[in-house]
Amino acid sequence: MSNVGGQRTPADTTSRQHQDGKDGLSLLQRRAIAASEHAHRIRHSSPMYHESNDPTLEFFYHPRTLSVLTILLAGFLYVALYVDPSNDMLNTKWGLVALCSVFVVVSVVLFRDGPFIRPHPAFWRGVLGLNVLYEMFLVFLLFQSKQTGRQIMTFFDPTLGVVLPERSYGDKCELTWANVSEGIDIFVLAHSLGWFCKALIIRNHTMCWILSITFELSEYSLAHHLPNFNECWWDHWLLDVLICNWLGIYIGMKWCEYFKMKTYTWHGIREIPSIKGKISRAGAQFTPHSWTVYEWAPTRRFKSFAGFVLFAVLIMLAELNVFYLKSLLWIPPEHPLVISRLSLLFLFALPSAREYYEYYSNPHCKRMGAHCWMLIATLITELLIIVKFARGEFSEPFPTPVIVFWSLVASAVAGFSLWRFVVIPKLQKQSFDQNGRAKVE
Repeated sequence: MSNVGGQRTPADTTSRQHQDGKDGLSLLQRRAIAASEHAHRIRHSSPMYHESNDPTLEFFYHPRTLSVLTILLAGFLYVALYVDPSNDMLNTKWGLVALCSVFVVVSVVLFRDGPFIRPHPAFWRGVLGLNVLYEMFLVFLLFQSKQTGRQIMTFFDPTLGVVLPERSYGDKCELTWANVSEGIDIFVLAHSLGWFCKALIIRNHTMCWILSITFELSEYSLAHHLPNFNECWWDHWLLDVLICNWLGIYIGMKWCEYFKMKTYTWHGIREIPSIKGKISRAGAQFTPHSWTVYEWAPTRRFKSFAGFVLFAVLIMLAELNVFYLKSLLWIPPEHPLVISRLSLLFLFALPSAREYYEYYSNPHCKRMGAHCWMLIATLITELLIIVKFARGEFSEPFPTPVIVFWSLVASAVAGFSLWRFVVIPKLQKQSFDQNGRAKVE
């Protein structure tokens, strides 16, 4: 507010005092204040960051650190006084469960919030803690021999540690109903469920279909390593791509469209009069608080194209790693360890993809989120374990057609990026300069 009649208003006085205070600071102090204010503006203008507190369930959003500590210590007291210490194996297993539980509790209490607030920010802090635990286990496994790694698996299940029977799906490739029905098993449902989950992670039709086709081409390319990749042509393209993958992608993208179009108006449970409404509101706590559509736009600039390719590579790593790990560590495909790994990776990937997209699309975001950083480290560590344990396992070299095909794909990707981001801008600049000179003449 400006002064009236030459009189200084209280607002002018306060502003002047603030400016005088800043003038009394050193150059470094003023720069530090400016950087802090800039970071604050970016943090609160970015769609990824938001208030964690949800006023609709106030009890669960108050600090409960002392209560958690009391419950944790009470559990330790019970174990110390009442658990039988004579069974060493049982004590070891319960000790590891307690260790992991304590770490997750510490993660829930001390880790920073991620991009999601539903059902509760603490849930996603616990998910990040589980990712850290899984990465620590992978690092430990990386420093073991292949035989020791297989022996470690028997700690989780004594029936493991034996060679898996090889199963090939490419023995009877005539397109008959008998052969098709014989090839349908529980993994058909797993295909659809897997692509439903990936659609929720990727949130883009085009990228889902690119990855679906790329994975089938990867199965062709790696069939000499993994016998269960040796499938009939109709298994690859009819059962997998056109039926199972399509169904999962279709339903997953329909969910994405529903959450995109949904009106997000949240009312407190106490404000809802009916019991049915309160139950519905309680269930809605496990749905997204809001929805972000991923517009990847890989041809916009080179950084976007490189980020798009990197994201696709990470998805393919997450897909292929599990097949190699269960083959090298002798774990059956239907074993709970495999299902647990896939389920955990789905939980890890949900906030990681959101953070990756924020880093990918927001020019003000200069730092990758903790979930995304941790998941990338996890996938690379899995790959290192596979490279180490695969020594002496796969003696057959890659077929020449496979090498030629992927060389052509890599050349096409490199050639497209060179044409789109180097040649075309130069041609456009030359055309603009020529048009400008023609207008001047």
